[in-house]
Amino acid sequence: MSDITVKVDGVEVAVPAGSNVLQACEAAGVEVPRFCYHDRLSVAGNCRMCLVQLENERGMAPKPAASCATPVAPGLMIHTKTEAVQKARKGVMEFLLINHPLDCPICDQGGECDLQDQAMAYGMDRTRYQENKRAVTEKYMGPIVKTIMTRCIQCTRCVRFATEVAGVEEIGLVQRGEHAEISTLEKAINSELSGNLIDVCPVGALTSRPYAFHARPWELRKTPSVDVFDAVGSNIRIDTRGKEVLRVQPRLHEDVNEEWLADKARYAVDGLKRQRLDRPYVREDGKLRPASWDEALGLVLDKLKSTQADKIGAIVGDQVEAESMFALGSLMNGLGVKNLDCRQDGAKVGGGERGAYLFNTGIAGLEEADAILLVGTNPRWEAPLINARMRKRFLKGGLTVMGIGQPHDLTYEVDWLGDSPALLSAMPQEALDVLKAAKNPVVILGGDALTRNDGAEIAHAAFQLLKLADGLRDDWNGFNVLHTAASRVAGLDMGFVPGEGAQDTAAMIAGGVDLLYLLAADEVDTSALSDTFVVYQGHHGDRGAHAADVILPGAAYTEKNGTYVSTEGRVQFGRLAVFPPGDAREDWTIIRALAGQLGVDLGFDSLIELRQKMIEAVPSLAVADTLPVESLTSVGIAGLIDGQALSAAIDNYYMTDPISRASKTMAECSQVFGTSEAEKATGTHG
Repeated sequence: MSDITVKVDGVEVAVPAGSNVLQACEAAGVEVPRFCYHDRLSVAGNCRMCLVQLENERGMAPKPAASCATPVAPGLMIHTKTEAVQKARKGVMEFLLINHPLDCPICDQGGECDLQDQAMAYGMDRTRYQENKRAVTEKYMGPIVKTIMTRCIQCTRCVRFATEVAGVEEIGLVQRGEHAEISTLEKAINSELSGNLIDVCPVGALTSRPYAFHARPWELRKTPSVDVFDAVGSNIRIDTRGKEVLRVQPRLHEDVNEEWLADKARYAVDGLKRQRLDRPYVREDGKLRPASWDEALGLVLDKLKSTQADKIGAIVGDQVEAESMFALGSLMNGLGVKNLDCRQDGAKVGGGERGAYLFNTGIAGLEEADAILLVGTNPRWEAPLINARMRKRFLKGGLTVMGIGQPHDLTYEVDWLGDSPALLSAMPQEALDVLKAAKNPVVILGGDALTRNDGAEIAHAAFQLLKLADGLRDDWNGFNVLHTAASRVAGLDMGFVPGEGAQDTAAMIAGGVDLLYLLAADEVDTSALSDTFVVYQGHHGDRGAHAADVILPGAAYTEKNGTYVSTEGRVQFGRLAVFPPGDAREDWTIIRALAGQLGVDLGFDSLIELRQKMIEAVPSLAVADTLPVESLTSVGIAGLIDGQALSAAIDNYYMTDPISRASKTMAECSQVFGTSEAEKATGTHG
């Protein structure tokens, strides 16, 4: 579409056809106040704060117009600073504040409130309203969103976000006129993205329940980082005061999370304060007791020296950064150990081409897809922001989504073909025709499929199906693996998988080794490890620590600098926001100390040297924040697929890792939404 030229306060600017007047003003660098308008939501035009005067060849319009709801036209002249506009804005602000309680000193939104800022910039310094203010009762919206609805100005941003982005039509505007209220009819908001309602609210009507009355924004130190609760790689900002992480907020990244954030990433951080490992422990007479670092490391050293290399194994957890994995891998290689695995869930990926285990289309690339086949995945729980991106594409029209696996309500229409992965080799003709007719077909493989014994065969069948549909071209790669572990892709890149003839996770936890080193690995079944000497290095007293003979306290993701590689292969960096508690240490330093006492030369003594060695070994880690383009010629193993139905890999979105299991907020969410998956099954949304 061609551009349209307009004038904003006398400055000529070209904007795309279909833009509105407010967008034209922004393109010209002119600020226009607004409350209801949001770049990623539909236009409501009900706050009237963005009034401007418009002029064309016939002269000035008689009344100011809402710039958000007015499309641009050739030759249009826009005036934002006239006396009439300023008077109109003051009048609108005066009306908006008629019923507002003016309780900024006790409002959690204070200091980062659009209403405060715009009242100062565009409002009056006094009120002429002498009547009684309207009061509105608070509404229950669940464990995450706290409401003070007397502050609400009925901008309906929350209604539009819930309906359009989150896909849950649970918030609405009830009644009319002066009695209008935002309500959920006293129901909890059943969405994994509900925390974003707080961000889109321009006043203090919706605030964070877990964060209520904790701090003011100017008291907080803000650290840019990356989320580790899934493999999306959402960009976040960690807000801390002193030694405590008080909240996590999203950072803008158009190609990854846009400006949204999943609830677990945002609210599980209160688990960082509970059940922490802050000192070494050793098991004595069947019970763990506190020990010194020298004693704990000495015991580990003795066991490592006295155990044969083929009887030593190491498993890496889902939230471990690349540096610690590389350090542990270097130590184990120096000892001749080949029993290594970064796949706690036993996923049958890795060992081949890099593109065979990446989300090759890219998260933003999903907006170009016109047919998607989901195989053994529930993206609403495994990656809520990828699911939101697919819903965004679905709402544009022209997208068909089909699924193989257990039916889930994904907030958009899905044609569930069945629950057997054998359908990949015997696809119904109608579904096959859809994939073949698509210009940009996509296949997404999830943990439900890849963690089975025939996971490699399923991946191969999915690859062949996509190849048949012409979904693997120079300009389009529709083969995607949706990981759930933030550490997974980096581990596969570094080859942290069993060597030839070595044992994988399943064999190691079945008692196949005499010494097992768990690096923050808490999702493995430790019931068969009674005769195995277990070293657990991590940050929470979770499943791995309960089975450990020696505990080495490490650092959580907010307490160290680290490199993470997302499911789409994007290299990003987490940064230290607070220091580890007590005697806990950064993980790579613990491993370096072990190596030094064992006489193994790792080739680094600092984080910078470690990263240099790591990049030498894995050059792809040197390219930051870029979507890689990988060739793909083969995936998995050709063979028969078991017809057994796919089962859900995640049964509780709010309890998937040691931090969220220690979180009080996640426990409340789990209690409120514990039966939600059964209720979601087979549901569809338009």
